[in-house]
Amino acid sequence: MGLWSTYKLRLRRKRYLLRARRKARQLTSVQDHTAQIKPGDTLLVCTLYNEAIRMPYFLRYYRDLGIDHFLIIDNDSDDGVMDHLEGQPDISVWHTAGSYKAARFGVDWMNALQRRYCHGHWTLVVDPDEFFIYPFCDSRPIQALTDWLDAANQRSFPAMLLDMYPKGHLTDQAYQSGQDPLEIAQWFDPGNYTISTNPQLGNLWIQGGPRARVFFEDVPKNAPALNKTPLVKWDRSYAYASSTHSLVPRGLNKVYEEWGGEKTSGILLHTKFLDTFTEKAKEEAARNQHYAGGAEYAAYAKALKDHPELWCEWSEKYINWRQLEILGLMSKGSWA
Repeated sequence: MGLWSTYKLRLRRKRYLLRARRKARQLTSVQDHTAQIKPGDTLLVCTLYNEAIRMPYFLRYYRDLGIDHFLIIDNDSDDGVMDHLEGQPDISVWHTAGSYKAARFGVDWMNALQRRYCHGHWTLVVDPDEFFIYPFCDSRPIQALTDWLDAANQRSFPAMLLDMYPKGHLTDQAYQSGQDPLEIAQWFDPGNYTISTNPQLGNLWIQGGPRARVFFEDVPKNAPALNKTPLVKWDRSYAYASSTHSLVPRGLNKVYEEWGGEKTSGILLHTKFLDTFTEKAKEEAARNQHYAGGAEYAAYAKALKDHPELWCEWSEKYINWRQLEILGLMSKGSWA
């Protein structure tokens, strides 16, 4: 990169960190157990709105994976989500009625918490409908992965978002609180992905899957991005630039080999598409708090009126991470 480009990226990072400091004023602590965080703990940061039904399984899944402490931002939920969070010593919660959109879709709030509490910690940033898997996750806790990353001097770890969906209409099976959503959303697209590179930040840009195939069939270039870097050995000088799709400094985005290769990577199993999604799409379209004026959720709400099926003849049923490695969607790389 040229000197001018490097200078602009430095200014951009300073701007993100300044925004995070300002937006931190919108966060009110409602449950502070951060004194329980110990050196070496693995942390999880999450922003949510009306996700009470998902919390029991979400918390159980990530505790089993090895997460030591949860830092959760509640964006003015009114569905009783605090009933699932209150009083638990490994959960700290902040409330805000601030605009999700004005906080760069929650990124400013999360950058603020990470700057204050996550310095020196491996930190996972996920949504309530995302489930992180990595090589050997069925037999090794997340600390085994972070220990290996430390030994390899790797500061960040990528995971492509893989949309999961049921066979049949979304409303055919009712999701129950505490249930593993993968009992219903068992299927995924094994191919149908495009990859390009963001020349400014150096991250990959991945699109495709059922959202491009069904909801953005006419304009696939408008389909949501699937590339994410959710796990980072955080430093207070870091910041997410665009959701968890890209970071500054730029070097944190160099998590893939140029042509795919065998660099270690994971997957975020995305379980958005349950029977609860129809109402959620209407709600989020009305809130108008998401990217591009909520165009993504408007597209969902419009298409869902016709009750489309996401399953197709090329869909594949999920088994485990090894299946995804065989398909080339993730890789254990040199980790043995």
